[in-house]
Amino acid sequence: MKSFRLDELETERAANEGAYLQFLRERNMSVGLYALNAGEHDPQRPHHQDEVYFVVSGRASITVGMETTQVARGSVVYVPAGVAHRFHHITEDLRVLVVFSPPES
Repeated sequence: MKSFRLDELETERAANEGAYLQFLRERNMSVGLYALNAGEHDPQRPHHQDEVYFVVSGRASITVGMETTQVARGSVVYVPAGVAHRFHHITEDLRVLVVFSPPES
């Protein structure tokens, strides 16, 4: 079993001065914590893996392909591999768990 605490992951991510911290990598998936502060630009490009976003905290919009929706704590968004996507109009600091399958390369 592997177990993680969100507050400890956030501390580690911040200490590494990066927006993304991968904290679990297994044969069929990887999981990370993604952070964007209010007003910040999301520089993502399409990935080669399917993704699931689970919003832990914050508020923003996300556009996936041609569709846009509002997200906040508790939102779950699926992004198919190869589809353009990004968070925008971030009004509250955003913290998102990201699951990639297969693992992010």
